[in-house]
Amino acid sequence: MPSLTVENYLKAIYQISATQDGRAVSTGQLATALGVAPGTVTSMLKTLDAARLAAHRPYEGVALSETGRALALRVIRRHRLIEQFLVETLDMTWDEVHDEAEHMEHAVSDLLVDRIDAFLGRPEVDPHGDPIPRGDSEGLAEVVDSGRPLSATATGGQFRVARVLDQSPPFLRYLAESGLVLDAVGRVEQASDDAGVVRVRISGGSVALPREAAASLIVTPLPDPHREAVPRPPPDRGTRRPRSGARP
Repeated sequence: MPSLTVENYLKAIYQISATQDGRAVSTGQLATALGVAPGTVTSMLKTLDAARLAAHRPYEGVALSETGRALALRVIRRHRLIEQFLVETLDMTWDEVHDEAEHMEHAVSDLLVDRIDAFLGRPEVDPHGDPIPRGDSEGLAEVVDSGRPLSATATGGQFRVARVLDQSPPFLRYLAESGLVLDAVGRVEQASDDAGVVRVRISGGSVALPREAAASLIVTPLPDPHREAVPRPPPDRGTRRPRSGARP
């Protein structure tokens, strides 16, 4: 069974790589993500390479092997299902569950995780909208196909909140207080690059977010209910072909 440290490295490599179109992850990126010295990262990458969990090339970065990717997905699956379990069964809030899941993800068995999954009705996403892997071989779509950052939504655009990428407790609490929770529906009132602020109308109130914060909210565009449908032109009956046997 992989150690806690190995699992943390595999998960970090997978998640960073997923944000950059699958490209190799640098030593510096891992050091920042894990809060350790670059020398410590280099030593661990040699261990992962020797175990054939990852391929490390100096000055190029590290990429997971198929085995390493499967292990990373197992850890991510545990983490996200635990978060959902804590919210649904213990009434914990979405800003409280991350740290708890970080500790528990290394201790629970795959059998228990499968039972939790079945108990919850096999949820597709966790409390932050992150997709939950269905299994090691099925992969994980780290980007919601139909979504886009709130910062990329034009003024007047209607949206539904689908995912939150910045999961720091203070930011999650601010979103909850503002009504910007999962599945909340709103409209962009202002999206000015010059102002550096995205202002949205949601639940009868107005909320202003710095563009950087708005970029961490993934939303699904919605049709404008007030926009009139464009009428279709009538069919051109003058070019209709005659029926078989009919006189031209």
